[in-house]
Amino acid sequence: MKTGYVGLGRMGKNMVLRLLEQSIEVVAWNRSPGPVEEMVKAGAVGAESLEDLIKKLEVPRIVWLMLPAGEVTDEYIDELLPLLSPGDLIVDGANSFYKDTLRRAEKIKPTGIHFMDIGVSGGPGGARTGACMMIGGAKEDVDRIMGVVKAASAPQAFGHFGEVGSGHFAKMVHNGIEYGMMEAIGEGAAMLKYGPFKLDLAEVFRVYQHRSVIESRLVGWTQEALTDAPDLAEISSEIKSTGEGEWTVKIAKELGIQTPVIEDSFKVRQNSANDPEDSPEGFRNKVVSAQRGKFGQHPVKKEL
Repeated sequence: MKTGYVGLGRMGKNMVLRLLEQSIEVVAWNRSPGPVEEMVKAGAVGAESLEDLIKKLEVPRIVWLMLPAGEVTDEYIDELLPLLSPGDLIVDGANSFYKDTLRRAEKIKPTGIHFMDIGVSGGPGGARTGACMMIGGAKEDVDRIMGVVKAASAPQAFGHFGEVGSGHFAKMVHNGIEYGMMEAIGEGAAMLKYGPFKLDLAEVFRVYQHRSVIESRLVGWTQEALTDAPDLAEISSEIKSTGEGEWTVKIAKELGIQTPVIEDSFKVRQNSANDPEDSPEGFRNKVVSAQRGKFGQHPVKKEL
């Protein structure tokens, strides 16, 4: 199975490496040539342009987009459509807002080109060792891409949830839940640090991570961060946000569903720049930032 792959950032590059190891042929293109050269050394077929990528794929083609959500995805879809043929398949693997996915699907439908969405979780590490995938699209398209999905995913870490948009909707809610869980861990860590006992926080989280009710990858990443630097001195207390939590809050309100935990965790991120670095709130925020750095390789160090 040969797949075209557009976008070789932290997630894309690692996913291509994973696919190559699982004997999936990949034709790879990226706006800057450096990552393409890296993937060619790893066994991929390099493309010099989108046109070149399309020429190197067999009809019907599969083109997987791993791009930043928003205008960039729209731009590349617009560039791809004249190059593709009816029956070809575009897969949007970004963290796109599901309403954008629905809009794109309507735009693409008259061309006869197929379109589906896959929300990907696990961060760059998961992309390298086996990601979690939430899939939306027609069954015939899902069946067609399933070999790639299985190769890119960890065992049992994928599911087809329904029509186009359902994968990105599930991923949006996933990220809202993530906001709440990360905030709760940060608040608990602040209580441990500023409470009545002189605790080794890394040791507490080590114990939490072994058969406790809150054992999780997030707790494990928190333990790693606290082991690296108990005071998280170089971590910023300003928590960056990439949009998915805000989308979750917005859609919950549209649906008339109360989501106080997710909404409050989003507000903490919005206001985090105002919290003093050396306060309990600042430390709470540093823990959340540290988690983001661990699973997503997001830049979380203080700006000098």
